[in-house]
Amino acid sequence: MDGKTRTAAAPRWRGKAGRLEVWYATLSDRLTRAGLWIHCETVSPIHAADLPYAHGWTTWFPPDGPPRTERFGPEPVQPATGAAWFDAAGVRVGDNKLTGQAGSLAWDLSWNDTAPPLWTFPRAAWERELLPAAQVVVAPTADFTGSLTIGDTAHRVDGWRGGLAHIYGHGNAERWGWIHAELGGGDVLEVVAAVSGKPVLRGLPPLAFVRFRVNGKDWPASTLPSLRMRTKLGLPQWQLEGRIGRREVAMRIEQPAERCVSLRYTDPDGRTAVCTNTEQADIHIEISHREHGTRVIDHSWSVLGTGHAEVGLRGP
Repeated sequence: MDGKTRTAAAPRWRGKAGRLEVWYATLSDRLTRAGLWIHCETVSPIHAADLPYAHGWTTWFPPDGPPRTERFGPEPVQPATGAAWFDAAGVRVGDNKLTGQAGSLAWDLSWNDTAPPLWTFPRAAWERELLPAAQVVVAPTADFTGSLTIGDTAHRVDGWRGGLAHIYGHGNAERWGWIHAELGGGDVLEVVAAVSGKPVLRGLPPLAFVRFRVNGKDWPASTLPSLRMRTKLGLPQWQLEGRIGRREVAMRIEQPAERCVSLRYTDPDGRTAVCTNTEQADIHIEISHREHGTRVIDHSWSVLGTGHAEVGLRGP
C-alpha cells in the first residue's frame, strides 16, 4: 500500500464525541450480477454519557431472489491502535484484507488495486476536516478474491470488481444519492450528491461531487462540487443532469425495489435516516458537447445490473 492509499484509509477517529467513521466495500460478480456490501462504522455520540460503539452489516445480493442483510455488533470501541483500520465484533478491514462474520454470512476476502485513491471531495477538506463530512474512495477499481459463505454453502469469489471507501465526519447528510459504477477497461465513476445535515443548509438542493476516472485521468480536474449539475432524488429512479465545464452530463439511475435493501442509519446526535441501497442498479451515463449547434456524444455507458447506488432520506 503506497502513501496516498495509507493517507486515505487510515483511521481518523481519536475519541472525539459527535463523530462518525465508516469503511465500506461494494463488489459485484460481472458474470452472474451477484453483489456484496460490507459496511463497518464507528459511532461516537455527542453526549459524553453515551459510549462510542462499533457495528455494521453485510448484505448479499444474489443473482436471483431478494437481498439478505445480517448485522454485527454493536460493541464498545476505542480508537484504533493496531494494523487494522476497523476491528470490532469479529469483523476486520485492513490493508488488502476484509474478513468477518455476520449471522449467516461470512467472508474472507483479499482486495488489490494499483490505482491511486479517488478523491470524491477536495483532499484538503478530508485532511483538514473542513466539511461536516467527506468521503474518499481508497480503492476505486479493486479486484476481490477469496471466499463467501452463505449459510452452509461456501462460494468462491474470483475476479469480482468494486471499490473500498472511507467516510469521516459529524454524521450522515440530510439526504443523499451515491453512485459507484465500473465503466469497463479500468474506467470508473463515483458520485456523491448530498444536502448537509446542518440546520441552516438543510433546505438547499443537493450538491453533486462527480468524479470520473477515464483512461487513467480524473475528470473534472477540480474536486469542487459541480454547481451546474442538478440532482433529482427519488425511488426507484433518480437522475443528475447539467454541465461540467463545456460538457453536458446526464445520468439516470434505476434501483428496482426487488434488488434493494432499506436500512436505518443513526447519527452521533441520535437523528436517523433510511438508506435504500443496491449493488445491482442500472446506471446510464452520457457526456456530450455542442458543435455548430449539434450535440456530439463524447462518452456513453450503460451499466446493467452491476451498478452500486444508494439514496438516503430523512423521515417527516
